[in-house]
Amino acid sequence: MDTEGTYDGQATRAGHVPRPATSPEHPPKPRHAPPAPPKPDHAPAVGPTLADWARAPRPQAEPGIWRFGYKPRKGEEAEAATDRSLLIGGVISFLACVLLWSLLTNNYIPYADVPLKLFTPRDWWEFGGGAADHRGRAALQVYELLLTGALVFWFSRLGSWSLAFERLVAARGPGARVAGAAAVALFVAMLVATRTLPADDLVFSHLPYSELGRAATLTVNLLFVVLYGPVVYLFLRLAGWRGPRGRSAPQATIAGGAPAEPAPQAGGEDDPVRWPQLRGAGLSEVADRLEGEAGGGRMNDVDYARIRRAWDSVRVDPSRMRAFADAVRDKGAGACVHPSGDRDLPVRAARHDLLARQVLLGTVDDGVRNPYARRGTSLAFDPDVLGTSLLAVGPSGTGKTQRLVRPVVESLALQALAGQAAVVAVGAAGAQLGPDAAYDVVVRIGDPGSVYDLDLYGGATDPDEAATLLAEAFVGDVPGIDVRRAATALAQLLGPFRAAYGRFPAVPELRELLDQVPAAFDALRRELAADGAAHHAMLRELDARTRQHGAHGDPGPALADRVALLDRPAFAGFFDTTGQGRPFSLRALEHPIRVRVDLPERGHADASRMLARLLLAQFNAAAAARADRSLFAFLAFDDASHTLTAETVRGVQRLRSAHAGVLLTLRTLDDVPEALRTPLLGAVGCRMAFAGVTTWDGKRFAEAWGTEWVETRDVTHRTVFADQPLTRAIHAFRKLVTGKAVTTDAVTVRQVERERWSASDLAHAVPPGHAVLSLTSVSGERAAPLLVRLAGTA
Repeated sequence: MDTEGTYDGQATRAGHVPRPATSPEHPPKPRHAPPAPPKPDHAPAVGPTLADWARAPRPQAEPGIWRFGYKPRKGEEAEAATDRSLLIGGVISFLACVLLWSLLTNNYIPYADVPLKLFTPRDWWEFGGGAADHRGRAALQVYELLLTGALVFWFSRLGSWSLAFERLVAARGPGARVAGAAAVALFVAMLVATRTLPADDLVFSHLPYSELGRAATLTVNLLFVVLYGPVVYLFLRLAGWRGPRGRSAPQATIAGGAPAEPAPQAGGEDDPVRWPQLRGAGLSEVADRLEGEAGGGRMNDVDYARIRRAWDSVRVDPSRMRAFADAVRDKGAGACVHPSGDRDLPVRAARHDLLARQVLLGTVDDGVRNPYARRGTSLAFDPDVLGTSLLAVGPSGTGKTQRLVRPVVESLALQALAGQAAVVAVGAAGAQLGPDAAYDVVVRIGDPGSVYDLDLYGGATDPDEAATLLAEAFVGDVPGIDVRRAATALAQLLGPFRAAYGRFPAVPELRELLDQVPAAFDALRRELAADGAAHHAMLRELDARTRQHGAHGDPGPALADRVALLDRPAFAGFFDTTGQGRPFSLRALEHPIRVRVDLPERGHADASRMLARLLLAQFNAAAAARADRSLFAFLAFDDASHTLTAETVRGVQRLRSAHAGVLLTLRTLDDVPEALRTPLLGAVGCRMAFAGVTTWDGKRFAEAWGTEWVETRDVTHRTVFADQPLTRAIHAFRKLVTGKAVTTDAVTVRQVERERWSASDLAHAVPPGHAVLSLTSVSGERAAPLLVRLAGTA
């Protein structure tokens, strides 16, 4: 149960998972070495402790929302108000409040005190309506304070005082906020101190000082705190202070400071740290061991997610329960560990939540271009979104690698350590896709020091399948060549060679066969003829290839030219098929493996593009051919330029049903054949345009995102012509002062259909460090194009 039967094996062929990519000078760690303790700076990835991280709520949300402590924004978007209207509304409402308050307190409004007298004893009041004693005066003072508070509350809502303060004062910086808060607090204190508000009289004029004796001073001081404490609190709140609870609140908040829903109580029956699912199955001893590991700091978030994944496999197959229990009793948090022995990555460049299987990428811009419910929310990717595949387009220097590819690959690598995913990252040599220690296999094509090689045939044993993959990689991008004819030509050579030698040809051998070198052909024919009639069909295939060689439309010369790109001295030790090397095959995707392939982009650009096409074709075939699709398989290209063909685009569209996905980054859509640009945008479920894309690329994205109905307002200014002499004189004076004629505004409101994001907006209105992103989940949920601010790597 330590490996659950899914991690065994050392080779990289189909059905096997490789050992860590270590150099000969640094041999891999023994498989049964004691588990390394978790790194304290990664346990857990979020929150102060593993317990707080595990207990945090993760409600269901729309695609792309960071679910850790998420709480939906309530209400609807209010109509936007200009600064001028806020200022005028605030001033007018304040003056109206003062006027009405003055009329009430000076008895200019008759019968204003009738409600007070109806609910107080008659002997408190004189016949003329005045207060008979101190009780009546106190009641009048309380009533006046209540009226004042009601008036301030109502007029503040009417004049949007809070919004006006935030927009006109607080938005100018912390200093302006503090100064504005101090002015408000001093104004209130002045009203209290000058007895304009009767709070001072109410508090101090009714005290029995003679009866209090020595306690009078203490009482007065306490009442001073009670009287002026709310004023100080008002100043602190307006100045931005949120109290101790506001400072230490957990990260589970949304924009606007709304707290997340309550987390499970520590020690309760539903406390995830106590492993209630194990206790419900009768494994209390195992649950106690894991609870002790978490409380003692010996378990990190990867351990927690990995053991939960192992328990899920036990629920599917109860026969594993005993092995699972024995492994946890023996190794605690190190049970069911990844075959590499790693329990965490050497470094994390982004924030991850392994329970929700998400990686935090940035924040949705809090602007009018985004839906109100999504403004200010955190942006995250998970397999449910990545399973529809992602296309990202942006010029060099916009941060596609550091802000997108690296965090996503890192997230899938952590999920691989938890037994949930398999990831392959492809990039040029030197691309910042993480250290070597973060991967199980690192294939450096063209580097003599590379521990691993690349299987040119993708682990295929059927010559026709291998020929199809090679033809797609070799000539899939060559106009005028039929890929199917090229696959047939390759199969006519691969089949006989495998029948004769029990393996596929190496690169030099394949090149000689495609060039019809007599010695190579004669040797192959002799090997087939030596077995008599057993290889009669293969001899026919070889004869057919001989007849077709040099004919009109023969793809053989083009295939030979492409194979010659790999038959270079730099690749002399690679693509070996004799079994002497350690070739990596994408058939290993049935295991939680972490792979990085470094392409020799600098010195062999054409060969790198051809190998990238080969890897994409092999991934499409391997992901669809998996017998066990419980692992999420993912392929990430740091640069997918000149990588896509018609068949691979169709293959990408089929990946979502195979629990797999790809990430493709491009500098421009011009790096894709024109006939494939529209199909590519339709094949992927997630589309991302970085700042700086051209209007030509923006036009394609705008067409893919479609249109929406919006409300527009057309304002027409019409000059007012007066008939009366006095009115004309006033208008002339106003024009002389302002320099503008007197006009009236006519407003027309219409519903029109407009592009969600126009090509011009994508090219010029996206700020640096931002991108416009649309998302689709595997279940079909969609998120409209959002303007997001990418956080980048830490």
